[in-house]
Amino acid sequence: MYQPKDVVTSVAEIYADQRLPYDSQTGKFIDHIDAHCQVWIEHSTFLTMATVDKAGNMDVSPKGDPAGFVKVLDDKTLAIPDRPGNHRYDGFQNIFETGRIGLVFLVPNRNEVVRVNGSAVVVRDRTVRELCAIKGRVPDFAVIVQVEEAFYHCGKSIIRSRLWYPDDQLPVDALPTYAEALIAHGKLTEAYDDLAARLQHNDEKRLYDE
Repeated sequence: MYQPKDVVTSVAEIYADQRLPYDSQTGKFIDHIDAHCQVWIEHSTFLTMATVDKAGNMDVSPKGDPAGFVKVLDDKTLAIPDRPGNHRYDGFQNIFETGRIGLVFLVPNRNEVVRVNGSAVVVRDRTVRELCAIKGRVPDFAVIVQVEEAFYHCGKSIIRSRLWYPDDQLPVDALPTYAEALIAHGKLTEAYDDLAARLQHNDEKRLYDE
């Protein structure tokens, strides 16, 4: 296992070698969802949701739906629907333990992101869940986020990754399929063709239904 040889232990060490942050980056944090953040969230089709348990174990979960799937209930509150998935509920378990959450919102063809940090609870409130219905499917749960911090983040990482330029990406033919990875990591005995067919069915038929 690799053993680090020159470990940095403080922000002061970073700033000793780097420039101080620009003025535009020190005052950009707000404690609510303003009009600029709201319109971004309402255009977002994909987010990552980070949570942490009491032991410090992290989980980052992708969430995606048509634009507007995350509801801005008011300037301090967001609602994120829970769709059918792997039934592990790792993020839920972390929320039950610490109630902490961090979100990154992406909008296709834009390089910047919007980040939101705060606290969260899992709810069954019918009125909230009905707001999040798609194709008549009302989610069983929703995550309510109480916003403590919101801000725009520059687009350098998206630009460097060429994320919105698929023709610039490496070919994916050599990558393992999802079924191959599940069989290898889970030491499954299920036949590859059977598992691959089941996963394809989930992708095509089970986006909003169990």
